Amino acid sequence: MVPLSILDLAVVRRGRPVAEALAESVTLAQDADRLGFTRLWFAEHHNMPGIASAATSVLIAHIATHTERIRVGSGGIMLPNHSPLVIAEQFGTLAELHPDRIDLGLGRAPGTDPRTLLALRRDARASDRFPDDIRELQGYLGDETMIKGINAYPGKGTKVPLYILGSSLFGAQLAAAFGLPYAFASHFAPDALEHAVAVYHERFQPSAQLDRPHVIAAVNVVAADGTEEARIAYDSVLRSRVRALATRVTGERPIDDDELSVLMDSPVGDQARHMLTYTAVGDAAAVAAYLESFALRAQADELMVTNASPDLEGRRRALEILAGLTVGSPV
Repeated sequence: MVPLSILDLAVVRRGRPVAEALAESVTLAQDADRLGFTRLWFAEHHNMPGIASAATSVLIAHIATHTERIRVGSGGIMLPNHSPLVIAEQFGTLAELHPDRIDLGLGRAPGTDPRTLLALRRDARASDRFPDDIRELQGYLGDETMIKGINAYPGKGTKVPLYILGSSLFGAQLAAAFGLPYAFASHFAPDALEHAVAVYHERFQPSAQLDRPHVIAAVNVVAADGTEEARIAYDSVLRSRVRALATRVTGERPIDDDELSVLMDSPVGDQARHMLTYTAVGDAAAVAAYLESFALRAQADELMVTNASPDLEGRRRALEILAGLTVGSPV
């Protein structure tokens, strides 16, 4: 069977406080823990008022403290934004506090817009060093540092498992060469999914962490007890996505409902729909059938679900529906 995991974007609902979003993430994490999901990841995003997971390692620590079994990690840390030593210290600390429960997913993208990138990365060439930074990070978390005399305390010897995140062939090739699990961001970047996974399988080299390929494919889910309820919820999700995309252009100026209705039939609306290409919408039977088909398409060993329902009650019910599903193996 294909394990199910959760990607939580710590969504801040329009007009609501950040503290409420973080409290909802705790509630959902405890539900996911109780219901038996494999892992729960948070993503590093910056300068986005609708997402509260910018300080990703801090949020991971908070969630891990309020759960008992589920693995908690990053999906992902955008490594070029940081020093590998600092990330090793942060996740080494997490691993000491929560043994065998911490994952470190790594991405190369900035997790933000070009202007914010300038505030994050004082060196525009930082992403070019991504492969070398991963090797440096592996050394800090392993038993032998690559830089003589420099160790991560905490961090050394914790061997926090690394995952490569991506939405292109670059990430697939890197994960394959390094012998690491590969997580594809098909929940918002669907185009290269099948090609990237094929390249990853073809070029995979076993490593100390992993002896065979492991693909995690991300997929959006809007699950409800009834088909019509799910369809209405999906429409709300789509409108929120269009609003978020438009706000990146308008800055702080809010998008009113009339303007949003016009945008739904614009290129911005088309972009939002394309980003949601891989989305399961419906009741338990419909979602189960979609996820099984998607797992086959993605050759996925694990599915990373973005629980996209627009409110807390809907997301909690969606987790219960997902926990009751059996998704067949793609092998």
